[in-house]
Amino acid sequence: MRVSFYTLGCKVNQNETGALEQLFLRRGYTLAADGEAADVYVVNSCTVTAGGDKKSRQWLRRAKRQNPGAVTVMAGCYPQAFPEEAAGLEEADVVVGNVGRAAMLEDIQKALDSGERVVDIRAHEKGERFEELPMENFEGHTRAFIKVQDGWDRRCAYCVIPRARGASRSRSEESVVQELTALAAAGYKEVVLSGINLPSYGKDTGTDLVSLIEAAARVDGIERIRLGSLEPDLLSDEAIARMAAVKELCPQFHLSLQSGCTTTLRRMRRVYTAEEYARVVEKLRAAFGGFASFTTDVIVGFPGETEDEFAESLDFVCRQKFLKVHVFPYSRRAGTPAADFPGQLTEAQKADRVHRLQTAADEVRGALAREMLGTEDTVLLEKAVSGSIFTGYTRLYLPVAVKAPGAAAGQIVTARLTEWDGERARAEAL
Repeated sequence: MRVSFYTLGCKVNQNETGALEQLFLRRGYTLAADGEAADVYVVNSCTVTAGGDKKSRQWLRRAKRQNPGAVTVMAGCYPQAFPEEAAGLEEADVVVGNVGRAAMLEDIQKALDSGERVVDIRAHEKGERFEELPMENFEGHTRAFIKVQDGWDRRCAYCVIPRARGASRSRSEESVVQELTALAAAGYKEVVLSGINLPSYGKDTGTDLVSLIEAAARVDGIERIRLGSLEPDLLSDEAIARMAAVKELCPQFHLSLQSGCTTTLRRMRRVYTAEEYARVVEKLRAAFGGFASFTTDVIVGFPGETEDEFAESLDFVCRQKFLKVHVFPYSRRAGTPAADFPGQLTEAQKADRVHRLQTAADEVRGALAREMLGTEDTVLLEKAVSGSIFTGYTRLYLPVAVKAPGAAAGQIVTARLTEWDGERARAEAL
């Protein structure tokens, strides 16, 4: 039996797909190669935007049309957030959510045995515990992604994630360290700690994210630690100081912004101002001696956003000097407060603002990259592209092509940045 996965969305989704792949392999399945027909097709969906739902449905319908005898599975955030809509998708033979993912195998077997559809969308419950789906390897990857937290307790005006993911819950530190130890023994030198709301890690188990970072750094063989998305208001002065003391922690931070205009942030029901956000960036830069980089997400075209508010947000984003900005048009999601807000913008207005902000952010990215030329940083070699040339990322998460004769993928080398081609830096291993 061959299985094929299609994954949309965040690093947590990517991690969960990897864990599901290993569950299928242990059950005797093989993973279908790209373009190879499969017996089972699984969509691990993302429902942050309506576009994500649309892509999930399109891929599933195409898989069913091209392989009518296969079992098709719609899984993840879309069914969990919109169960009735997902359950009505006729092309899906199995529909499951985010609760009890391991039961997907049994649901698929039921569909195979009976030939009937199986809808198994279980509700999130109060006191729900973190579901352990440990990873043993990351085929084709030189860094390991570790899911340590799930769920979201906040209620932003535009967001369906609380419905899709439930309340915040944490994986035990002992379990995380065990997995890190196994991954280090398998040769992984860099790990990424990920979660739906990573800074809330440990609030339900009596610990905190920085303690987990410190524990990860004590695992022999782990040389670099990265963090998933962070909420700026949850980074205290003490947390920042402790993080800066961990030499294995890469000083690259994805700080969720959403808007650089405080008025818009208030309508979004975010819990910080633009000025408070900027102070957190300043504190992190200072704690790491100026050697830090920042990436973020920004929503444009939120209901009621005026041209002046958009311009304020654009100016703020440029002044923060982000290394990379992901710009999204506001997506109207049923069941969220913002869906009924007045002042809904047209798709054309939102597309125009996406283009303008992304263009400005990309110009800042290029300027920052050029400022780094001539400096040295370590690079995790990820993929050999030709001869002794490898692609990879610096500690600051700048993409590079490194000339490293005699090296191999998975190694970490020190390199000097020499040129920026608009996509990645050129570098020479020292």
